[in-house]
Amino acid sequence: MSDAGDLPVVLWRERLLRWWVSSFAQREDRILLFLSILVGALTGLAVVAFILLTERLGMRLYPVGSSPWSRVLIPVVGSLGIGYLLFRYFPDARGSGVPQTKAALFARDGVITLGTIFGKFFCTSATLASGIPLGREGPSVQVGAGIASVLGRRLGLKPEHVKALIPVGSAAAIAAAFNTPLAAVLFSLEEIMGDLNAPVLGSVVLASATSWVVLRLMLGNNPLFRVPQYELVHPFEFAIYATLGVAGGLVSVAFTKLLLRMREEFLQLPRWTCWFQPLAGGLATGLIAWGLPQVLGVGYGYVGDALNGKMALQLMALLVVFKLLAVTTSYASGNAGGIFGPSLFIGAMLGGTVGGVAHHLWPTYTAAPGAYALVGMGALFAGIVRAPMTSVLMIFETTHDYAVIVPLMISNMVSLFISSRMQRQPIYEALARQDGIHLPRGETLRRPGQRQVGQIMRAATQVIGSQMIVREAFDRAHNTEFDGWPVTDERGVVGAVGLDWLEQAMANGEETKQLRDLVDAPDFPHVHADQPLHLALERMGAAKLDLLPVVSRANIHHLIGVVVLSDVLNSYGVKRMNFSSPAT
Repeated sequence: MSDAGDLPVVLWRERLLRWWVSSFAQREDRILLFLSILVGALTGLAVVAFILLTERLGMRLYPVGSSPWSRVLIPVVGSLGIGYLLFRYFPDARGSGVPQTKAALFARDGVITLGTIFGKFFCTSATLASGIPLGREGPSVQVGAGIASVLGRRLGLKPEHVKALIPVGSAAAIAAAFNTPLAAVLFSLEEIMGDLNAPVLGSVVLASATSWVVLRLMLGNNPLFRVPQYELVHPFEFAIYATLGVAGGLVSVAFTKLLLRMREEFLQLPRWTCWFQPLAGGLATGLIAWGLPQVLGVGYGYVGDALNGKMALQLMALLVVFKLLAVTTSYASGNAGGIFGPSLFIGAMLGGTVGGVAHHLWPTYTAAPGAYALVGMGALFAGIVRAPMTSVLMIFETTHDYAVIVPLMISNMVSLFISSRMQRQPIYEALARQDGIHLPRGETLRRPGQRQVGQIMRAATQVIGSQMIVREAFDRAHNTEFDGWPVTDERGVVGAVGLDWLEQAMANGEETKQLRDLVDAPDFPHVHADQPLHLALERMGAAKLDLLPVVSRANIHHLIGVVVLSDVLNSYGVKRMNFSSPAT
């Protein structure tokens, strides 16, 4: 009886879905623009709520005149409690949010769950309010992208349309978090998309503007920082700004390497320890805050003091070191929060320190330390995040002063050059790789017409277990179709071996060893479905294999197929040649 009653409802839903699909196909551009406005408005409201909740909760936890003990206990208790929530209920809400957003865009068909949005919002709010010195901008990006993802999927959009909304939500989040709508557009294209010519530019601009309007209506036209008018005192200052760029590059490398090394150590601990690992960050922050309370929280008020010359040189120098230690420990141990804000804080203190020293030595040739603090923010952001143009535009929107552009560009480029040479992998890409997520590089994104691995890959019908010994694998190899095979264990694919490789292992006296002891490397030979065929050829040649596993970007151990040398050559119209064949 109930089934008969439900039948009209089902038919009505099917008709509504068919109408929506046909209407979207006819008015795709208009609907996406409308959704961009809606995403911008919802994200703006979410970021405003995020700012208000964090600030008001922080004022309750740290009232004026609170004892030094509270600066130790509150970060410890907060990190422990939020660590349990992150482990038990919201595992995808850890960390910054920017790598997770890029992973959703490039490896997960644009999927960010509603639970992750709520977890990121509330866990990050509580974490920052308790004094953990991380930023709110990265989490805001994931919340904004999540709103776009949930909205798009609830409306039944195809994965490619849902993915197109991810940078839209990201731009809206940065526009509201920083009150910088132009820099938000550039950040979304430069960092999230990795393509300044992305076709979603119009939607990104519309969402950024809408979110910025919501911010102004809700909180007024208040810039993130109030800074004095910049003035170049003497051309000699350009050399000081270049020196600041060198310092910014070195500190950026120290920050990145320390954070990645510490995080790698935490990730190697047993999984059951994840719920109390954030305690390490809370304890480190609390102990430092006992004598240096300025390290607590986001700290934008202290950044404003540095920009306006209201902070002592010695204090700024101390904050460069101890804020860096507190931030890296807090992030590496698994607390919820980003590195966007901390990079600006440390940059301001570094710039203020360099400027203070320069102004002390050459007072008639240099500006006040506040000017250097402003440029230092951009230099460290460019060195850590590797988004130099976003950095320039963001500082310009903050100051509305064109005169600061040239010194900022000098410091940014020097910092970027040094950091990119000493730490090749950008921090967000490195963080994603530590989580087993392989994001596409720029060359993959900028050549959409090229032949891709996914067009010719086969199903993985023949695999070898990692528990098999070399002798057994060698005997089995003569009865298979190919000369290479993926090696798998309970996690999935962990390597690839070929006949030549097995023969070499036999010759080295390793015939009784298990394959797991010989092939389980963190970055075994593999390709992704969206990578070009010429890259598959290069990796086959380097590994001396005629077959490579094709793995998921979201999980390197997830085997989705194999690509075979003969298929690659056939796609180019070339007859296969063996590696051992003489050159002709």
